[in-house]
Amino acid sequence: MLRVEKITHSFKTGNEWTKVLHEISFAVKQGEMVALLGSSGSGKSTLLNLMAGLMKPTDGHIFIADHDIVLMGENKLAEFRRKNIGFIFQAYELITSLTVRENVELPLVFQSVSPSIRKQKALALLEQVGLPDKADLFPSQLSGGQQQRVSIARSLITEPSVIFADEPTGNLDSKTEEEIISILLKLNQTMKTTFIVVTHEQEVAEQMQRTFSLRDGYLINGQHTDVQPAPTEEESP
Repeated sequence: MLRVEKITHSFKTGNEWTKVLHEISFAVKQGEMVALLGSSGSGKSTLLNLMAGLMKPTDGHIFIADHDIVLMGENKLAEFRRKNIGFIFQAYELITSLTVRENVELPLVFQSVSPSIRKQKALALLEQVGLPDKADLFPSQLSGGQQQRVSIARSLITEPSVIFADEPTGNLDSKTEEEIISILLKLNQTMKTTFIVVTHEQEVAEQMQRTFSLRDGYLINGQHTDVQPAPTEEESP
């Protein structure tokens, strides 16, 4: 599903080059939910931007659904991102002038999907994230946790190959954090969607199936956890 091969990246400041990532390699399978763990300055945000096609690496290759996004031109990459990549942001990034449903629908507008299908899919996803009665409200009328649920629904509406969640619980209290992680875990199992969760919290990383840890731009491990997939309703006794 996602494969990172010997990714190196450097930034230039004045006449000086600073290497921030050092030959990072790992692979994530279809339907896996993994954490990218690291403290501030570890390089995890840079790696996220590279994997999401928002930046080009200095060297190396990144494959998503067997497509090398490093080799893509800007137009082709933009089209690929719209269809194959979803984002969940720490600060939600909802459009305040749009209703909850309209925010969830928005990615489909850029794909020229009909209004009736957009509405149907948005309402179904709002049901899944526990907000069936909030569709006609505006973001300002929601709590932080509810806004993040809207962001989660929006990330799923195009049925992407992979979703990148950038510190999705960073602005939330501990109780709401637990609720959001629980929703992500459930969606991962019911929709078989691949999630890459970027976090600095060990407690969040431990709930994922695998954790890749970064320190000073180096990949220091890629550990499996003992987390087992939650049973779907059909599998529950």
